[in-house]
Amino acid sequence: MASQATFAAQAMEHMGSLYGAALRMTRNPADAEDLLQETYLKAYRSFATFQEGTNLKAWLYRILTNTFINSYRAKKRRPEQTDVEDVEDLYLYHRLGGLEAAAAGRSAEEEVLDSFTDDEVKQALEALPEQFRIAVLLADVEGFSYKEIAEMTDVPIGTVMSRLHRGRRALQKTLFDFGMERGLVGER
Repeated sequence: MASQATFAAQAMEHMGSLYGAALRMTRNPADAEDLLQETYLKAYRSFATFQEGTNLKAWLYRILTNTFINSYRAKKRRPEQTDVEDVEDLYLYHRLGGLEAAAAGRSAEEEVLDSFTDDEVKQALEALPEQFRIAVLLADVEGFSYKEIAEMTDVPIGTVMSRLHRGRRALQKTLFDFGMERGLVGER
C-alpha cells in the first residue's frame, strides 16, 4: 500500500508523458489539460490502493485511458464509427523500394519516414479512429505491451492486437498518401 504523501514524488515525474498521451487522445490542449487534471485527481484519491513495486506508469496510463474513454466518449452523441474493412491493405514496404536504400543498410520505410515532418506524422496519427489511435499510442508511442494495453483498456489481448494491426495499416496508408502527394513515392 502506498501513502498519499509519496504521491507527488512518484507520480509527478510521469506528468509530461501523460500530458503528451492526453493531447494525442483528445487532440486539443484544453481537453488534454482537463483529462490530465482528472487523471491525477483520480490517481491521488486512489493512490492508497496502488501496490508498491508494481508499474506506476502503467497504473497512471490505465487511469488516463479509462478516464478518456469514459468521460470523453460519453460526451459524444454517437460513438465514432468506422468500417474497418474499408481501410486499404497498403504497406509502405510493398510500395517503396530501391537498391540504393538496401545497399545503404536502410529500409525504404526509413528513407521515406525521414522525409516526413512531425506535423505530418501527428496529423496521420490524429486521423485514426479513436480505438485504433489509443492502441497505437499506447503501444508504439508509449511502449506498453499488449498485456498492459489490454489491462488499461479493459479489452482482450486479441482485440488489442487487432486494433494495433488495423491502426498501423491505416497509419501506413495515410503516410503513403502523404508520400504520393509530395512525390516521395510512386505507384507500383
